[in-house]
Amino acid sequence: MAKIGIMPPQKTGPFAGPPTFMNVPFSGDLTNSHAAILGVPFDCGIHPTRIGSRTGPAAIREQSLLVRPFQPPHAAWSPLERLNLIDVGDADTTPSVLEESFEEIETAAFTILDADAAPLSLGGDGAISLPLMRAVKRKHPDVAVLHIDAHTDTYPGDGNALHDRYNVATTFTRAAEEGLVDLDNSFHVGARGPVMVADVFEHTREQGYNLIDGTEMFEKGLAQTAERLREQLTGQKVYLCFDMDFFDPSCAPGVCTPTWGGASAREGLGFLQALAGIDFIAADINTVSPPHDLGGMTAFLAGTVAVEILTLFCLSPSIKQKIAG
Repeated sequence: MAKIGIMPPQKTGPFAGPPTFMNVPFSGDLTNSHAAILGVPFDCGIHPTRIGSRTGPAAIREQSLLVRPFQPPHAAWSPLERLNLIDVGDADTTPSVLEESFEEIETAAFTILDADAAPLSLGGDGAISLPLMRAVKRKHPDVAVLHIDAHTDTYPGDGNALHDRYNVATTFTRAAEEGLVDLDNSFHVGARGPVMVADVFEHTREQGYNLIDGTEMFEKGLAQTAERLREQLTGQKVYLCFDMDFFDPSCAPGVCTPTWGGASAREGLGFLQALAGIDFIAADINTVSPPHDLGGMTAFLAGTVAVEILTLFCLSPSIKQKIAG
Protein backbone atom coordinates (compact mmCIF):
# COMPACT_ATOMS: atom_id res chain seq x y z
CA MET A 1 0.00 0.00 0.00
CA ALA A 2 1.57 3.26 -1.12
CA LYS A 3 1.47 5.99 1.49
CA ILE A 4 2.86 9.46 1.88
CA GLY A 5 2.89 11.68 4.92
CA ILE A 6 3.59 15.27 4.05
CA MET A 7 0.99 16.85 6.32
CA PRO A 8 -0.06 15.92 9.86
CA PRO A 9 -2.62 13.12 10.09
CA GLN A 10 -6.22 14.17 9.67
CA LYS A 11 -8.03 14.51 12.98
CA THR A 12 -10.94 12.29 13.85
CA GLY A 13 -13.88 12.56 16.16
CA PRO A 14 -15.44 16.02 16.54
CA PHE A 15 -12.60 17.85 14.76
CA ALA A 16 -12.42 18.57 11.05
CA GLY A 17 -9.32 17.79 9.06
CA PRO A 18 -7.35 20.32 7.01
CA PRO A 19 -9.16 22.12 4.18
CA THR A 20 -8.78 20.26 0.90
CA PHE A 21 -9.36 21.01 -2.75
CA MET A 22 -13.12 20.88 -3.39
CA ASN A 23 -13.52 18.94 -0.14
CA VAL A 24 -12.02 15.76 -1.57
CA PRO A 25 -10.60 13.36 1.04
CA PHE A 26 -7.31 14.26 2.70
CA SER A 27 -5.16 11.15 2.53
CA GLY A 28 -1.69 9.83 1.91
CA ASP A 29 -3.02 6.48 0.71
CA LEU A 30 -2.81 6.48 -3.09
CA THR A 31 -3.75 2.85 -3.56
CA ASN A 32 -7.06 3.45 -5.34
CA SER A 33 -6.51 6.95 -6.71
CA HIS A 34 -5.58 7.92 -10.26
CA ALA A 35 -4.71 11.51 -9.34
CA ALA A 36 -3.84 13.60 -6.30
CA ILE A 37 -3.70 17.27 -5.40
CA LEU A 38 -0.30 18.38 -4.08
CA GLY A 39 0.20 21.84 -2.59
CA VAL A 40 3.58 23.47 -3.17
CA PRO A 41 3.71 26.56 -0.90
CA PHE A 42 7.00 27.91 -2.19
CA ASP A 43 8.32 31.05 -3.82
CA CYS A 44 11.90 32.17 -4.33
CA GLY A 45 11.33 35.34 -2.31
CA ILE A 46 13.29 37.54 -4.70
CA HIS A 47 10.57 39.17 -6.82
CA PRO A 48 11.14 42.94 -6.62
CA THR A 49 7.49 43.83 -5.90
CA ARG A 50 5.28 40.73 -5.61
CA ILE A 51 6.08 38.08 -3.01
CA GLY A 52 3.16 35.95 -1.94
CA SER A 53 2.62 32.94 -4.15
CA ARG A 54 3.81 30.76 -1.26
CA THR A 55 0.24 31.19 0.01
CA GLY A 56 -1.27 30.19 -3.34
CA PRO A 57 -2.18 26.58 -2.49
CA ALA A 58 -4.21 27.61 0.56
CA ALA A 59 -6.05 30.28 -1.43
CA ILE A 60 -6.86 27.92 -4.30
CA ARG A 61 -8.18 25.33 -1.87
CA GLU A 62 -10.32 27.97 -0.15
CA GLN A 63 -11.80 29.31 -3.39
CA SER A 64 -12.27 25.81 -4.82
CA LEU A 65 -15.36 25.52 -2.64
CA LEU A 66 -17.04 27.74 -5.25
CA VAL A 67 -16.14 25.33 -8.08
CA ARG A 68 -18.57 22.65 -9.20
CA PRO A 69 -17.46 19.27 -10.59
CA PHE A 70 -19.83 18.95 -13.57
CA GLN A 71 -19.09 20.86 -16.79
CA PRO A 72 -21.79 20.20 -19.35
CA PRO A 73 -21.85 19.93 -22.25
CA HIS A 74 -18.22 18.83 -22.64
CA ALA A 75 -17.97 16.92 -19.34
CA ALA A 76 -21.29 16.09 -17.72
CA TRP A 77 -19.53 13.85 -15.22
CA SER A 78 -17.31 14.42 -12.20
CA PRO A 79 -13.54 14.09 -12.77
CA LEU A 80 -13.14 13.96 -9.00
CA GLU A 81 -15.13 10.73 -8.89
CA ARG A 82 -13.57 9.16 -11.98
CA LEU A 83 -10.08 9.80 -10.66
CA ASN A 84 -10.96 8.95 -7.05
CA LEU A 85 -9.17 12.22 -6.32
CA ILE A 86 -7.47 12.82 -3.00
CA ASP A 87 -5.59 15.77 -1.55
CA VAL A 88 -2.28 14.72 -0.02
CA GLY A 89 -1.55 18.12 1.53
CA ASP A 90 1.59 20.16 1.00
CA ALA A 91 5.20 19.45 0.21
CA ASP A 92 7.36 20.42 3.17
CA THR A 93 8.99 23.53 1.73
CA THR A 94 10.65 26.64 3.14
CA PRO A 95 10.14 29.66 0.89
CA SER A 96 13.39 31.13 -0.50
CA VAL A 97 15.40 28.06 0.60
CA LEU A 98 15.96 26.62 -2.84
CA GLU A 99 17.92 23.38 -2.71
CA GLU A 100 16.19 21.84 0.32
CA SER A 101 12.73 22.87 -0.90
CA PHE A 102 13.38 21.55 -4.41
CA GLU A 103 14.35 18.18 -2.93
CA GLU A 104 11.15 18.10 -0.85
CA ILE A 105 9.01 19.04 -3.86
CA GLU A 106 10.60 16.39 -6.05
CA THR A 107 10.22 13.71 -3.37
CA ALA A 108 6.56 14.53 -2.73
CA ALA A 109 5.67 14.54 -6.43
CA PHE A 110 7.59 11.35 -7.18
CA THR A 111 5.80 9.57 -4.33
CA ILE A 112 2.53 10.24 -6.14
CA LEU A 113 3.92 9.27 -9.54
CA ASP A 114 5.52 6.11 -8.15
CA ALA A 115 2.07 5.03 -6.97
CA ASP A 116 0.87 5.32 -10.60
CA ALA A 117 -1.18 8.43 -9.87
CA ALA A 118 -1.01 11.80 -11.61
CA PRO A 119 -0.05 14.78 -9.44
CA LEU A 120 -1.80 18.11 -9.96
CA SER A 121 0.44 20.51 -8.07
CA LEU A 122 -0.81 23.89 -6.85
CA GLY A 123 1.88 26.56 -6.52
CA GLY A 124 3.73 28.45 -5.61
CA ASP A 125 5.75 30.45 -8.13
CA GLY A 126 7.04 29.26 -11.49
CA ALA A 127 10.24 27.87 -9.99
CA ILE A 128 8.31 24.87 -8.62
CA SER A 129 8.00 23.39 -12.10
CA LEU A 130 11.70 22.46 -12.18
CA PRO A 131 11.67 19.98 -9.27
CA LEU A 132 8.29 18.73 -10.45
CA MET A 133 9.74 17.98 -13.89
CA ARG A 134 12.66 16.23 -12.21
CA ALA A 135 10.16 13.93 -10.49
CA VAL A 136 8.26 13.30 -13.72
CA LYS A 137 11.50 12.50 -15.57
CA ARG A 138 12.23 9.71 -13.07
CA LYS A 139 8.88 8.07 -13.88
CA HIS A 140 8.49 9.02 -17.54
CA PRO A 141 11.91 9.41 -19.22
CA ASP A 142 10.56 10.63 -22.58
CA VAL A 143 8.09 13.23 -21.37
CA ALA A 144 7.47 16.51 -23.20
CA VAL A 145 6.32 19.73 -21.53
CA LEU A 146 3.48 21.99 -22.61
CA HIS A 147 4.08 25.33 -20.91
CA ILE A 148 1.15 27.76 -21.12
CA ASP A 149 2.33 31.14 -19.86
CA ALA A 150 2.72 34.84 -20.61
CA HIS A 151 6.47 34.27 -20.31
CA THR A 152 8.81 31.54 -21.52
CA ASP A 153 10.70 31.38 -18.19
CA THR A 154 13.73 30.52 -20.32
CA TYR A 155 16.17 33.31 -19.52
CA PRO A 156 19.90 32.51 -19.39
CA GLY A 157 20.53 32.98 -15.66
CA ASP A 158 24.26 32.33 -15.92
CA GLY A 159 25.35 34.09 -12.72
CA ASN A 160 27.28 32.29 -10.01
CA ALA A 161 24.78 32.97 -7.21
CA LEU A 162 22.23 30.22 -6.56
CA HIS A 163 19.27 32.55 -7.09
CA ASP A 164 20.77 33.74 -10.38
CA ARG A 165 20.63 30.22 -11.78
CA TYR A 166 17.41 29.07 -10.13
CA ASN A 167 14.47 31.44 -10.20
CA VAL A 168 11.13 31.86 -11.93
CA ALA A 169 12.78 33.18 -15.11
CA THR A 170 15.24 30.30 -15.59
CA THR A 171 13.05 27.25 -14.91
CA PHE A 172 13.01 25.94 -18.47
CA THR A 173 16.61 26.84 -19.24
CA ARG A 174 17.67 24.57 -16.40
CA ALA A 175 15.17 21.91 -17.53
CA ALA A 176 16.76 21.89 -20.99
CA GLU A 177 20.27 21.72 -19.53
CA GLU A 178 19.30 18.82 -17.26
CA GLY A 179 17.64 16.91 -20.11
CA LEU A 180 14.34 16.70 -18.25
CA VAL A 181 12.05 16.94 -21.29
CA ASP A 182 11.89 15.96 -24.95
CA LEU A 183 12.69 19.36 -26.42
CA ASP A 184 11.64 18.49 -29.97
CA ASN A 185 8.07 18.01 -28.76
CA SER A 186 7.97 20.61 -25.98
CA PHE A 187 6.07 23.86 -26.41
CA HIS A 188 5.83 27.28 -24.83
CA VAL A 189 2.46 28.83 -25.67
CA GLY A 190 1.22 32.38 -25.16
CA ALA A 191 4.40 34.31 -24.33
CA ARG A 192 4.05 38.05 -24.90
CA GLY A 193 5.74 41.34 -24.09
CA PRO A 194 6.84 43.45 -22.42
CA VAL A 195 9.86 41.45 -21.27
CA MET A 196 13.16 42.16 -19.51
CA VAL A 197 15.49 40.85 -22.26
CA ALA A 198 14.98 41.69 -25.94
CA ASP A 199 16.08 38.31 -27.34
CA VAL A 200 14.46 36.00 -24.79
CA PHE A 201 12.21 34.44 -27.46
CA GLU A 202 15.27 33.67 -29.58
CA HIS A 203 17.04 32.24 -26.54
CA THR A 204 14.04 30.02 -25.86
CA ARG A 205 14.17 28.60 -29.37
CA GLU A 206 17.94 28.18 -29.13
CA GLN A 207 17.41 25.89 -26.14
CA GLY A 208 15.43 23.61 -28.47
CA TYR A 209 11.85 24.47 -27.48
CA ASN A 210 8.98 25.15 -29.86
CA LEU A 211 7.49 28.58 -29.20
CA ILE A 212 4.01 29.77 -30.16
CA ASP A 213 4.04 33.35 -28.95
CA GLY A 214 0.93 35.26 -27.98
CA THR A 215 0.76 37.18 -31.26
CA GLU A 216 0.85 34.00 -33.33
CA MET A 217 -1.57 32.25 -30.98
CA PHE A 218 -4.23 34.94 -31.24
CA GLU A 219 -3.71 35.52 -34.97
CA LYS A 220 -4.17 31.84 -35.77
CA GLY A 221 -6.80 31.39 -33.07
CA LEU A 222 -6.89 29.28 -29.94
CA ALA A 223 -8.77 26.44 -31.64
CA GLN A 224 -6.20 26.11 -34.43
CA THR A 225 -3.36 26.37 -31.90
CA ALA A 226 -4.89 23.57 -29.85
CA GLU A 227 -5.31 21.45 -32.99
CA ARG A 228 -1.62 21.86 -33.83
CA LEU A 229 -0.65 20.80 -30.31
CA ARG A 230 -2.91 17.75 -30.40
CA GLU A 231 -1.46 16.68 -33.73
CA GLN A 232 2.19 17.06 -32.75
CA LEU A 233 1.79 15.58 -29.28
CA THR A 234 -0.13 12.48 -30.35
CA GLY A 235 1.46 9.43 -28.71
CA GLN A 236 3.65 11.62 -26.48
CA LYS A 237 3.41 11.70 -22.68
CA VAL A 238 3.08 15.34 -21.66
CA TYR A 239 3.64 17.38 -18.51
CA LEU A 240 1.32 20.41 -18.41
CA CYS A 241 2.60 23.58 -16.77
CA PHE A 242 -0.04 26.31 -16.50
CA ASP A 243 0.92 29.78 -15.31
CA MET A 244 -2.06 31.89 -14.28
CA ASP A 245 -0.59 34.99 -15.91
CA PHE A 246 -1.54 33.41 -19.25
CA PHE A 247 -4.84 35.11 -18.44
CA ASP A 248 -5.23 38.84 -18.79
CA PRO A 249 -4.90 40.73 -15.46
CA SER A 250 -8.50 41.88 -15.89
CA CYS A 251 -9.61 38.38 -14.87
CA ALA A 252 -6.48 37.20 -13.01
CA PRO A 253 -4.96 40.19 -11.18
CA GLY A 254 -3.42 38.18 -8.33
CA VAL A 255 -0.34 36.84 -10.08
CA CYS A 256 3.38 37.47 -9.64
CA THR A 257 4.03 39.08 -13.03
CA PRO A 258 0.79 40.42 -14.53
CA THR A 259 1.03 41.12 -18.25
CA TRP A 260 -1.68 42.82 -20.28
CA GLY A 261 -3.02 41.32 -23.48
CA GLY A 262 -3.69 37.80 -22.25
CA ALA A 263 -6.60 35.42 -22.59
CA SER A 264 -9.99 36.08 -21.08
CA ALA A 265 -11.35 33.53 -18.65
CA ARG A 266 -13.60 32.12 -21.36
CA GLU A 267 -10.74 31.88 -23.87
CA GLY A 268 -8.29 30.28 -21.43
CA LEU A 269 -10.73 27.68 -20.14
CA GLY A 270 -11.92 26.92 -23.67
CA PHE A 271 -8.31 26.47 -24.79
CA LEU A 272 -7.76 23.88 -22.07
CA GLN A 273 -10.91 22.03 -23.10
CA ALA A 274 -9.63 21.95 -26.69
CA LEU A 275 -6.52 20.03 -25.57
CA ALA A 276 -8.58 16.93 -24.74
CA GLY A 277 -6.93 13.71 -25.88
CA ILE A 278 -3.32 14.71 -25.22
CA ASP A 279 -1.66 12.17 -22.92
CA PHE A 280 -1.17 14.36 -19.85
CA ILE A 281 0.45 12.46 -16.99
CA ALA A 282 1.05 15.33 -14.51
CA ALA A 283 0.46 19.07 -14.24
CA ASP A 284 0.98 22.16 -12.17
CA ILE A 285 -0.82 25.48 -11.78
CA ASN A 286 1.43 28.25 -10.54
CA THR A 287 1.87 31.95 -9.80
CA VAL A 288 -1.31 32.71 -7.86
CA SER A 289 -0.31 35.50 -5.44
CA PRO A 290 -3.13 36.01 -2.90
CA PRO A 291 -1.78 39.29 -1.40
CA HIS A 292 -2.29 40.85 -4.84
CA ASP A 293 -5.63 39.23 -5.62
CA LEU A 294 -9.06 40.89 -5.58
CA GLY A 295 -11.73 39.02 -3.69
CA GLY A 296 -10.01 35.72 -4.39
CA MET A 297 -10.94 35.92 -8.08
CA THR A 298 -7.57 34.64 -9.37
CA ALA A 299 -7.56 31.74 -6.92
CA PHE A 300 -11.17 30.96 -7.87
CA LEU A 301 -10.19 30.93 -11.55
CA ALA A 302 -7.20 28.71 -10.71
CA GLY A 303 -9.57 26.29 -9.01
CA THR A 304 -11.64 26.17 -12.19
CA VAL A 305 -8.47 25.62 -14.24
CA ALA A 306 -7.72 22.72 -11.91
CA VAL A 307 -11.07 21.08 -12.68
CA GLU A 308 -10.39 21.48 -16.40
CA ILE A 309 -7.00 19.82 -15.97
CA LEU A 310 -8.51 17.00 -13.94
CA THR A 311 -10.96 16.52 -16.81
CA LEU A 312 -8.01 16.38 -19.22
CA PHE A 313 -6.50 13.69 -16.97
CA CYS A 314 -9.67 11.64 -17.36
CA LEU A 315 -9.40 11.96 -21.16
CA SER A 316 -5.67 11.27 -21.26
CA PRO A 317 -5.02 7.89 -22.92
CA SER A 318 -2.74 6.61 -20.14
CA ILE A 319 -5.08 7.55 -17.28
CA LYS A 320 -8.24 6.70 -19.19
CA GLN A 321 -6.96 3.16 -19.58
CA LYS A 322 -6.34 2.89 -15.84
CA ILE A 323 -9.83 4.16 -15.07
CA ALA A 324 -11.36 1.62 -17.46
CA GLY A 325 -9.21 -1.21 -16.16
